Amino acid sequence: TMPKEPAVLRQNILDTTAAILACGIDPKKCFLFRQSLVPEHTELAWILGCLTNVPRLLRLPQWKMKRASQNNDGTVGLLTYPVLQAADILLYKSTHVPVGEDQVLHLELAQDIAQHFNKKYGEFFPVPKAILSEL
Repeated sequence: TMPKEPAVLRQNILDTTAAILACGIDPKKCFLFRQSLVPEHTELAWILGCLTNVPRLLRLPQWKMKRASQNNDGTVGLLTYPVLQAADILLYKSTHVPVGEDQVLHLELAQDIAQHFNKKYGEFFPVPKAILSEL
């Protein structure tokens, strides 16, 4: 949600990919892809954003905290990022999502959006459930 230098962003993508592979993810057993190359993520985010009201997004604590750290100049990208997260989850019709405690409210938003979409257009998206790790 913050501007990045293109060269740094490209390197971050490579570093993240290397870290995922170093953790033992086997690309022969799972799909590994660069999300930004899948236009359906942003297309679905646009559709879901048209169904999500601004006051709901303004209540999210992450928006409040990050906006404060940006001298009250939060960006539209920061505000709508949780809708993109919901699109990332719902696009693949995920039923269970591993999340940390700090992301539970964003998953609840994805649940609300899925339920709203299903009520308006018919059953299409499963309502995803959180998988919280026990550390």
